[in-house]
Amino acid sequence: MTTHPTYDQLIALPAYVEQPVPMPFEDINGHLNVRHYVGIASEGLDESLVEVGIPQMWPLTHQQACFTAEHHVTYLNELQTGDQMSARVRLLGRSERAAHALVYLLDETEKAVSCVVEEIFLHIDLETRRTAPWPADVAEKMDARIAEHAALPFPADTSGSLALR
Repeated sequence: MTTHPTYDQLIALPAYVEQPVPMPFEDINGHLNVRHYVGIASEGLDESLVEVGIPQMWPLTHQQACFTAEHHVTYLNELQTGDQMSARVRLLGRSERAAHALVYLLDETEKAVSCVVEEIFLHIDLETRRTAPWPADVAEKMDARIAEHAALPFPADTSGSLALR
């Protein structure tokens, strides 16, 4: 059984995409529609990657990108319209051309972990549209962030269904 970190543990990580749940994101059940959980988590991951040398304009400025290869989504608590939310990112590891991350969506209003999005993402050379090794400066910064996150005082429990190859 996977045990996820608590809200109180996760707030030690930087917050990304802080915003209230907008009404257009609500579904017929009165909570955040499933399609938006992954989108918001993806935006949070993108924002966090700026700190390791991957600017959001990377595709336009360097002809490089990150493409998602796999996701695993776990819903824990619903987010309702107006709830304040944020994303917290934990980098788990990387290979020559891929990386593994956990993105936690937090309900800041209810002080709860709402969703966990586990992701494998790839470094892509947009000229060839193929995977490519991480640039050395990005790899070095990712390694430092991975080591920092490995030292967090709570486990990085994953789904067990995703892994770097």
